[in-house]
Amino acid sequence: MKTITSRDNAQYKELVKLAGSSQARRKSGRTLLDGVHLCQSYLQLRGLPEQCVVSEGSLQNPEVMDIIGQLEAQRAHVLALPDALYNAVSQVEHGVGVMFLIATPERAVTAPVSVSAVLLDGVQDPGNVGSILRSAAAAGITQVYCSAGTAFCWSPKVLRAAMGAHFVLDIFENVDLAELVRGAKVQTLATSGYATQRLYDVDLRAPTAWLFGHEGQGVADDLLSMATHQVVIPHLGQVESLNVAACAAVCFFEQVRQNQA
Repeated sequence: MKTITSRDNAQYKELVKLAGSSQARRKSGRTLLDGVHLCQSYLQLRGLPEQCVVSEGSLQNPEVMDIIGQLEAQRAHVLALPDALYNAVSQVEHGVGVMFLIATPERAVTAPVSVSAVLLDGVQDPGNVGSILRSAAAAGITQVYCSAGTAFCWSPKVLRAAMGAHFVLDIFENVDLAELVRGAKVQTLATSGYATQRLYDVDLRAPTAWLFGHEGQGVADDLLSMATHQVVIPHLGQVESLNVAACAAVCFFEQVRQNQA
């Protein structure tokens, strides 16, 4: 285990930059997983990180020591920081004191959509994106395609909201969704508050590409017109619409319900 005690250390400065800058994360192709749950999930589902970073105070925590033990047994890199330096990197208040530095996967679209998938058109809130990823993974969906205007899936806020869903999903970013929809081998359902067809009246037993749009503007008009179905989720009460993450969860689990009926 290596220890860094100076804020002027080049390696430490790089960690601070990655923690605070989306541009730095995109440019370097790396990100930080903060917290025991994300680190344990990554170890279980993806393997070894580039580096594990721990606070000195966390070395008394049994879960952190278990993670360190697994890493050191495989000769992985572990870096210890004084608590003050670690807290300047971590974006989690009252966290346990462990994070992984990992490479972010870059996937190119090489085949048409042929299984159930999620298409995100300009969904900008990281919490919404993370919640959608989490619901998709729980519903057995394995592919997610994001337009250029969608929040970066490997940002710390999206990662925390998704709670490890990233590691069981194939995530494609900066995708031309119009081209993807045109070539899809499955039905495409776009949600819209102006649609007349109810979600519950569509046969969802076949693979489905779910298209969700910007929190305020919804799915872009050109994509809406290309969708196999435009659907609305009926709701009671005097609210205009559902939050996009809640809408996605309802859609995914209506498909699960139909497939298990």
